[in-house]
Amino acid sequence: MAEGTEAKAGGLDEAGRLMRFEANRKSVLVAYLLWFFLGYFGVHRFYLGRTTSALALLGLTVVGVVLSVVAIGAVILLVPAVWLLVDLFLIPGMTSAKNNEIIAAIERA
Repeated sequence: MAEGTEAKAGGLDEAGRLMRFEANRKSVLVAYLLWFFLGYFGVHRFYLGRTTSALALLGLTVVGVVLSVVAIGAVILLVPAVWLLVDLFLIPGMTSAKNNEIIAAIERA
């Protein structure tokens, strides 16, 4: 009887881990939607846990917009534009990496 109890407890534990992952996993679709609508502000990078690069992207955008009253602002805004183009191809890999981090954190817990 003790063996059946252990198997059940192990099954619930696995189900609990799966539920935690499903609740915390990141979606490629959501990341792309954030990229499309709020990409210049780095929101897709915040979503995927890339806070430092998200802040850099946000900072470049803010500085570019503020300086857009002079010609240099338009040049500065080209940097986030190129960055966003690169992110178009990096989002699936960043999402997968974040989901792997979530799995590792759940397994450690």
